[in-house]
Amino acid sequence: MQFVCGTLLGGCNVPGEDDSYDLGTGAGFYVDATQEPWNKNYHMYSYITKELPEIINSNFAAQPDNQSIMGHSMGGHGALICAFKNPGKYRTVSVFSAICNPSNSKWGRKALSAYLGSADSTNWAEWDATELIKKYNGPVLEILMDQGKADEFLSDLNPEVFVEACKESETPVILHMREGYDHGYYFIATFIGDHIRHHATYLKA
Repeated sequence: MQFVCGTLLGGCNVPGEDDSYDLGTGAGFYVDATQEPWNKNYHMYSYITKELPEIINSNFAAQPDNQSIMGHSMGGHGALICAFKNPGKYRTVSVFSAICNPSNSKWGRKALSAYLGSADSTNWAEWDATELIKKYNGPVLEILMDQGKADEFLSDLNPEVFVEACKESETPVILHMREGYDHGYYFIATFIGDHIRHHATYLKA
């Protein structure tokens, strides 16, 4: 059973939420906002980890104790932080073109500043996969990552920084750098089968 969540909140009528693609309606960034005017509605982290699972488990023959999580780009960032902030909740996690170190990326700094306020070690670090994996203390997660080498946003994604943090924390991670692939959906379509098989391995275990 697979459920796909979009990035769009929509209909919140927050001033400025439709002004740019990388903030607001199109980019909730899977955090729980603490700053006005976003803090009333922009709680995408809680939606993914609490509200949506409750809806699924109440309406479908799901297995609440047997789930995994996957994401692309900002959704990859979301998948990673949801897994690391909830040890044992997900059997595995995989990502395509994930924003791995938002504290040190253009996209991330813009979103985190708006939603969480100024950067400090107790604030942004709690929503940054590279920082979270350094202190992760839970069941072993074998992380699968796919990244296009021709990705126009590669310098903003920082997969190599994240992989180094995984090595330091002895977290198993597989990173495939794919020659000729960019940030788009054809990239996902090409390798999604590998990810589904990866998840199936852990969900059937």
